[in-house]
Amino acid sequence: MTDLQALRSRYRAQKSTLLQSLASSGASTRGVRATLGKLSGLADATLKILWQNAGFSSPFALAAVGGYGRAELFPFSDVDVLVLLPDDQSPDTDAQLKARIEGFIGSCWDAGLEIGSSVRTVSECLSEAARDVTVQTSLIESRLITGNVALFAAFEKQFYAAIDPQAFFVAKTLELRQRHSKFEDTPYSLEPNCKESPGGLRDLQVILWVAKAAGLGNNWDALAKGGLATAFEIKQIKHNEALLRLIRVRLHLIAQRREDRLVFDLQSAVAQSFGYEAPSPSVDKRAFVRPSEALMRRYYWAAKAVTQLNQILLLNIEERLNPSTHERRPINARFYDKAGMVEVASDDLYQREPHAILETFLIYQTTVGLKGLSARTLRALFNARGLMNGKFRNDPVNRATFKQILMQHDGITHAMRLMNQTSVLGRYLWVFRKIVGQMQHDLFHVYTVDQHILMVLRNVRRFFIVEHAHEYPFCSQLASGWDKPWILYIAALFHDIAKGRGGDHSELGVIEARRFCKQHGIDRTDASLIEYIVHEHLTMSRVAQKSDLSDPDIIAAFAKRVGNERNLTALYLLTVADIRGTSPKVWNAWKGKLLEDLYRLTLRALGGRAPDPDAEVEAHKREALILLALHALPFEAHKALWDTLDVGYFMRHDAADIAWHTRQLSRYVGAGKSIVRARLSPLGEGVQVLVYTPDQADLFARICGYFDQCGFSILDARVHTANNGYALDTFQVIASSLPEHYQELTSMVESELGRAIAQTGPLPPPSRGRVSRRVKSFPIAPWVTLRPDEKAQRWLLNISASDRVGLLYCVARVLAKHKINLQLAKVNTLGERVDDTFLIQGAELQHNRAQIEIETELLEALA
Repeated sequence: MTDLQALRSRYRAQKSTLLQSLASSGASTRGVRATLGKLSGLADATLKILWQNAGFSSPFALAAVGGYGRAELFPFSDVDVLVLLPDDQSPDTDAQLKARIEGFIGSCWDAGLEIGSSVRTVSECLSEAARDVTVQTSLIESRLITGNVALFAAFEKQFYAAIDPQAFFVAKTLELRQRHSKFEDTPYSLEPNCKESPGGLRDLQVILWVAKAAGLGNNWDALAKGGLATAFEIKQIKHNEALLRLIRVRLHLIAQRREDRLVFDLQSAVAQSFGYEAPSPSVDKRAFVRPSEALMRRYYWAAKAVTQLNQILLLNIEERLNPSTHERRPINARFYDKAGMVEVASDDLYQREPHAILETFLIYQTTVGLKGLSARTLRALFNARGLMNGKFRNDPVNRATFKQILMQHDGITHAMRLMNQTSVLGRYLWVFRKIVGQMQHDLFHVYTVDQHILMVLRNVRRFFIVEHAHEYPFCSQLASGWDKPWILYIAALFHDIAKGRGGDHSELGVIEARRFCKQHGIDRTDASLIEYIVHEHLTMSRVAQKSDLSDPDIIAAFAKRVGNERNLTALYLLTVADIRGTSPKVWNAWKGKLLEDLYRLTLRALGGRAPDPDAEVEAHKREALILLALHALPFEAHKALWDTLDVGYFMRHDAADIAWHTRQLSRYVGAGKSIVRARLSPLGEGVQVLVYTPDQADLFARICGYFDQCGFSILDARVHTANNGYALDTFQVIASSLPEHYQELTSMVESELGRAIAQTGPLPPPSRGRVSRRVKSFPIAPWVTLRPDEKAQRWLLNISASDRVGLLYCVARVLAKHKINLQLAKVNTLGERVDDTFLIQGAELQHNRAQIEIETELLEALA
């Protein structure tokens, strides 16, 4: 035991020394591979001693497998080993052997080695490898540590003889696609896994695995020697591999555990370990790049290069394995179709004819059956990056080709994504290059700026594709009547292209869009529309989500700003595509309805039909009566309720909601009862809740408290006080998941919310809800504005803060304390940020001192 303790102490001390060298090497990537090799060597030496201490005789062998087999042991990775036995020995039939093996594995743990172990005979290794490609992959990396050399050599000979290189290649490439799909097929995730994400270390390992299985080489230099890669490509691979290794090492050391994800909590610490520094107080923060952002941009560029090189080498290996399936069919004098890939006619095509660079993507778009670029083409593009300079960008032929690409009927999204993957888009459109790999620290974008732009472009494109008409029918209907889709494509490309410069990116984006249109010969009318969309691309969502759309003045002002139906339609389509392109969490059916309502109301105003509140009210009443007639209510049953409601109620609710309210409440008017009703939202998402109860000062706060307690998020609240003193409030709420039997949920809401409303006494204190990791890493300073509306009759309260459970309840408690009456609440959750608007009234709002007090208390509640 004393010897084991000494071994453990020595192992830990030597490991600590090696880890210190990794932690103190600054931003340098030199030597990281050698240090990982030394960690492996330290584990080897310790295992050899333990193997000898276990008294194993010569028939057995101990092998390293997996990453440890590559002699690449990361600080907190498992030490994966294989105890290899001859076929006539088995722990299943030999209890003494089983006990000795268990003792050896236990001693490894006691010595401080985190072992991942398997015990197999040679035959078992071969049969397991035949059934499971993961086992086969692990054994490809096997390396003898100690024991019977002849046994291990016999195993290797039989193992490689049994491998089917073609089947293994297919299995690993399918596995690679599935893995990439799990990470949304992009290296630009905001919290990438530096090992598993596209462009991570695993992509490089796959190349070596399939090459080794096919007998094409065991290392990068061997691949270059065999003609599968050029010397320049191998240099690029080694450089980016070293960077990814160092990032993974630093993650392990900072997290003090096996952590391969660049999560927000760790990005700043990892960035500082690379020497990136935070700004001094004198620096303009708007233009300064955060340390984490600088690190992530460096990571994204490395991951992008790895992705490109991975494609090139895997395509080359596939061609070596299947030469007969890669015959070339001419497309034109410059290009061939090679197994569905665009193939350049010669390696120096782009050097001789630079115009062919952009033509590659036009050919890809316009030739039926093409699904990508061949290895030869990818390599030629990779080597032609230096050609795409200012002269290339200013060439009239290239400008005409790029314009053609944008104006094609099909393949826009695929072409642009492929151009970005191959770095052509950023080199031709130099302003785009500045936002490649740029993070967005606004807590609701989950993509880098370039990926968000391409996602918005894809969303716009889908409006024009018949197969996607079921997704957003109204958008597809509008798109079907739009004559120049490319106008929207260009607007999508430029709407966020000036992000990260400081200043208003919408205004700066207009300058870039105007320059692009002038350079590419786009006529003034179309260019003006593109500039308008870029400049106003945030306006429609702001009005829809923050304003009272029942106010005729708001609709009239927005209609004046839009100007005409063409501008309105373009702005609507881009707004829907933009919100959908920020994050899967941000878009919901309620936001869709608000935007569509704003579109229809504005279109009516643009058509010369000025908003007439009286006419609107009468139209809503007529439509509601038609709907009520379907439910056989008694004659004039609606009058008891409707006579207590004013114009504001009928303006704020559509006919379907008015009819639902009337059916549920008409018999209870004046009965002195509290009524709560719930149903699945007509929008098809979440639950709609109706509350009808004698009004009280803290009613909204009690309702918010109940929803927060139950895990519901409030999307919209419409609060109305009838002239009989009753509150008639409607809420749109969503939960993280709705049960299959939703009737049970609605019944629960009706009974429990009714009891919550009936409670008296002081409001319960708010719970301190947990904040997400993203909010901890990128907190938003709370922001509150309180100002009178345009008529100076009510007040607009705007709040912005990091989201957390119970936040709205905290706001409601402050309003209740100051006896503030709420008329309308628009709750806008953007990922981990809230941006809410409230329409309020109250006597205290008439006094400056009270206003400051309310704002101060709200800021404290939001903090």
